[in-house]
Amino acid sequence: MNDAFYIAATGMQAQQMNVETIANNLANVNTAGFKKSRVSFADMVQPAAAQSLASEVADSGVAPANTLRRAGTGVGIASLTRLFDAGELKRTDAPLDIAIQGNGFIEVTLPDGSSGFTRGGSLKAGRDGQLMTQAGMPLKSGIVIPSGAQNITITSDGRVQMNVSGQATPIEVGQIELVRFSNPAALAVQGDNLYRATEPSGEAIAGKAGEESMGFLSQGMLEASNVKMVDEMVNLMVAQRGYEASVKVVQAADEMASLINGLRK
Repeated sequence: MNDAFYIAATGMQAQQMNVETIANNLANVNTAGFKKSRVSFADMVQPAAAQSLASEVADSGVAPANTLRRAGTGVGIASLTRLFDAGELKRTDAPLDIAIQGNGFIEVTLPDGSSGFTRGGSLKAGRDGQLMTQAGMPLKSGIVIPSGAQNITITSDGRVQMNVSGQATPIEVGQIELVRFSNPAALAVQGDNLYRATEPSGEAIAGKAGEESMGFLSQGMLEASNVKMVDEMVNLMVAQRGYEASVKVVQAADEMASLINGLRK
């Protein structure tokens, strides 16, 4: 009977995590460049019990009752995966807004000197003219916008050009380079649309926009969140029903325990 309480509790805990993840997705439905998350569930099988079950079934063809009882211990979170499906492109016409059409990330320098990576392409020029994100993280490429610059143009391959006073022809001040990962879903989330590389994600692979599946840059546009309201609401209802089912298991187990205690009297 205690197993029923434990199994139901793991179910409620897992569905609570699922609801929190869906809530975070819905809260960021209007966040530019946001990538939604998905919770994957797994049966909490004890390794020793699973091996014993496999060997005993292989020997006799029938698994003993005690082994079956020890094999299943509820449900757990297998993984929390970030989905990097492309979001819809929205036009802003701001010269320092760029959207990545592909798998690439923009590399920035974090306050501790390490590298961070972002898909959010809303940039600005700092006090010293250095090109940075809205959160104040300078681009790794170290591009500086001179004072008085006009008609800033960012080409599809990342070259930054502009007109400055005293020169008739546009000048090029640098190129925005992109990086990609072999497993972007394993990147560590840092907030503000920033990610860090991890061992499962692999090291950042540098390249130029338009090369090696990096994708192209579109000036004056931003990538919208890839959260779909309808899908998230359906997932929320499914998670709620799953939580309610686990609650009913607890109630049924409690009623059975009460009946057993009554028989003992």
